[in-house]
Amino acid sequence: MQISLFIGNLTKDPEKVQGQDLCKLCIAVQENYTTRDGVRPTQFFNVAVWNKMAEICVKRLKKGNKVAIVGRIQNRSWEDKDGIKRYAQEIVATDIEFLQYNNDNEDDLPFN
Repeated sequence: MQISLFIGNLTKDPEKVQGQDLCKLCIAVQENYTTRDGVRPTQFFNVAVWNKMAEICVKRLKKGNKVAIVGRIQNRSWEDKDGIKRYAQEIVATDIEFLQYNNDNEDDLPFN
């Protein structure tokens, strides 16, 4: 599986998944080109963050913060309660660099 780097801004506050060491993020990543209309297209990615990093993301990150995410793209499918097959694509983070964060309490940062 290929590992990729994504740099973008959170579109909302991180969400802790109840009962799991998991948080969900959504980032907006601008393309590195401009269209004829002078617009830089934006791609949106859902991100899954696990374990201790998930806990730190929930405490430290807020909507609008810039992050660099290293991870792999994962596709998954399931059947919903009505029996309809659903699909999702997300980045599973292996590392996150906080390029901008909420610094209320720096004692819990993993890189101090």
